[in-house]
Amino acid sequence: MHLFRKRKEDAELSAAPARPFVTAVIVAAGNSTRMGGVNKQKLRIDGVPVLIRTLRAFAESTWIDEIVVAVREQDIPDLFAAVQAYEIAKVTDIVKGGETRQESVFAAIRRASPHSEFFAIHDGARPLVTQEIIETTVQKAFCENAAATGVRVKDTIKVAAEDGRILDTPDRSTLWAVHTPQVFARQMYLHAADAVPNSLTFTDDCKLMEAAGIPVFMVEGSYENIKITTPEDVVLAEGILAGRKEKCFE
Repeated sequence: MHLFRKRKEDAELSAAPARPFVTAVIVAAGNSTRMGGVNKQKLRIDGVPVLIRTLRAFAESTWIDEIVVAVREQDIPDLFAAVQAYEIAKVTDIVKGGETRQESVFAAIRRASPHSEFFAIHDGARPLVTQEIIETTVQKAFCENAAATGVRVKDTIKVAAEDGRILDTPDRSTLWAVHTPQVFARQMYLHAADAVPNSLTFTDDCKLMEAAGIPVFMVEGSYENIKITTPEDVVLAEGILAGRKEKCFE
């Protein structure tokens, strides 16, 4: 029997009535253009590939029941092998991503278990997500149907015209930098995907829900939950991991 097919069947059979069934949707099908064409998902941080670190975090969470990953078609065989080599539990499917982020999300949720009641959508390039962030965001979604983790903006933000002229200064106390995971009740998310025009063009799932008139609630996350986008981010991630190790030995 196909390894992932068996895992999917096991996940469906073990659907626990104590809390809603949650599918983690990990999106990792980008072209890594700002990384100079290097596949950032395969870059190693402290010896472990970025995407594997991300998958480990969700596999270790007691709030996640299964994981579906969307990657580029050419990356599927390598990821299949890596998931087995690193013994990443809960991965039930690896699917071909689309041309846009939203196409990749939709491709993954189509392969979610029928028992799934919530989707926890996460960027594959955010490997430093913590168990606490996953837990608090999922729990908030259980209460409010839609939640996203993020951090409050530290800098003063300016709205400027194309020529650089400042037009406005938003109140910083109301501003957040949104991260992932973003967690949504399945039926509400599917409703938004069907009801909102041009839903495949959205680059943020919160914005999709907002366009459908569904309120999304922010959860305080961590400034360490960075997204690996440029070479400098790899250096920063290494530093964050080194700091975490030091704390463990204090």
